[in-house]
Amino acid sequence: MNHRSDSSPSPGAADATNPYARLGVSNDASFEAVQDAKKSRLHEVGEDVMARSRIEAAYDAILMERLKERQQGRVSSPALTASRQEILSAPVKRPSFPTLSSLSNWPFPRVGRPSVSLGMPALSLANGRERWFPLVAGGLVLLTLLLVPSAPPELLLSLSFGVSVLNLQRRNGRFLAAIGWSFAFLFAGLVLGSVLLNGVDPSILQELPIGDLQIQSLPALLLLVIGALIIA
Repeated sequence: MNHRSDSSPSPGAADATNPYARLGVSNDASFEAVQDAKKSRLHEVGEDVMARSRIEAAYDAILMERLKERQQGRVSSPALTASRQEILSAPVKRPSFPTLSSLSNWPFPRVGRPSVSLGMPALSLANGRERWFPLVAGGLVLLTLLLVPSAPPELLLSLSFGVSVLNLQRRNGRFLAAIGWSFAFLFAGLVLGSVLLNGVDPSILQELPIGDLQIQSLPALLLLVIGALIIA
């Protein structure tokens, strides 16, 4: 009796050498399909340690094969299929425009309102040069008004006004405020001078060595000097 030797591989041997056949998937199966096949085969073999190890080895072999393809720049058909599916399933991103609620958080430059102080200024007697400068300048103007009747009162008031502005600006550093307060003192002094000129008996005014304009300018000169000394 002749013994015939069969050298052809059995189906079990083919499954042992082909990891795709062992898992029961095709060569172009997606990664998700390979994972599902692995789980299904492990569930079928149960607690058989050898069978589970062969399934794990087949799964690892498929992963290593596809990793080599990516490293060598070869894109397999499963990768192409997965890429097409990702492109088709990816949502179309629309340009986002800022909403009204987000616009409020944008760093827009804010223009603050100018603060205007309407309160009374600080009152303090000047020291040093800010004290003797208005005293000397105001005293000279006042002496000129009393001793030189022909001197124009408008010129003397202008000089006193300038002295007050300069001294107040040196004290508080605010030029516009210095002009404002000096103008207020000038206006109040002229009003007081008019009241004085109209309230005094004309016979008394005639005996004075100065005229009506000098009398009317006198309170304004005094208020300008006082204001330059006490407004801080």
